[in-house]
Amino acid sequence: MKQPTLMQQNRVKVAEIDARQRLRPVSEAGVQSLIASVNETGVMKDAIHVRRKKDGSLVLIAGAHRLETARQLGWEEIEAKIWTDVTDDWARLMEIDDNLAGAEMNALDTAVFLAARKAVYERMHPETKRGVAGGLARQGLATDIMSFAAATADKFGCTTRHVERMVAAGSRLGPDQVHALRQAPRQITLKDLTEIGKISEPTARYAVVDRLAAGRAKSAADAQRGLKAEGAAEAPVKDPIEEQFIAALKVWNRIGMAARKRMVAAVEGDLRDILADLDRGDA
Repeated sequence: MKQPTLMQQNRVKVAEIDARQRLRPVSEAGVQSLIASVNETGVMKDAIHVRRKKDGSLVLIAGAHRLETARQLGWEEIEAKIWTDVTDDWARLMEIDDNLAGAEMNALDTAVFLAARKAVYERMHPETKRGVAGGLARQGLATDIMSFAAATADKFGCTTRHVERMVAAGSRLGPDQVHALRQAPRQITLKDLTEIGKISEPTARYAVVDRLAAGRAKSAADAQRGLKAEGAAEAPVKDPIEEQFIAALKVWNRIGMAARKRMVAAVEGDLRDILADLDRGDA
């Protein structure tokens, strides 16, 4: 595999940069802060990073807040470092590390980014997966292999245990749950995420997330106490449609982009019919 190459640093057209498929939405407060800085200093301090794909298109790697700031300021171009020979995993890792190292993130976003970093790290370093490293150690081949948690803790200056707790919490949450928790009236804490991460039953976890998102519980522990009092946590009502939805979503979250594209192509006709029904407002 070729190593990623920094082709050049140059100005690129803002409108031509694809910034979809990001791990989190941009923060309007963060954008406004950058706008104030640009208005005061007259410059954007750092260049964004983009990858040039084989078809010539530009895809954002890092710098979503800087790009959105340029859009809101009405800039036609922005300074960018342009990379080539970039894999999806390498690009995702740069996005993750750019956010972890340079942005003020809440506990929820940090957990999501660390869980994503672990998944990417293990794809890039399969020898560090649980079980594999142990087998290598028995063969005397793991001397220089660091676990993901240890490597990440060292990189970002925190404890291994802290990384493990955040990863466990982020790994349990699906995209829809993350979206719901971002809408919660009270900011989600690490303690909340740790409690959610302990819930193995998807239906019970969704119930806790729903309560937090709707502001009907002060904490994850409070939500679980309320559910237990109602008998929902011990004997959740089984909705066949909900169970099928959760099972399908778990498969979708587990597979890679190539498999997702094949799945969409296989059911394209059904999807068009469903989208047409939704447009008409049919249930």
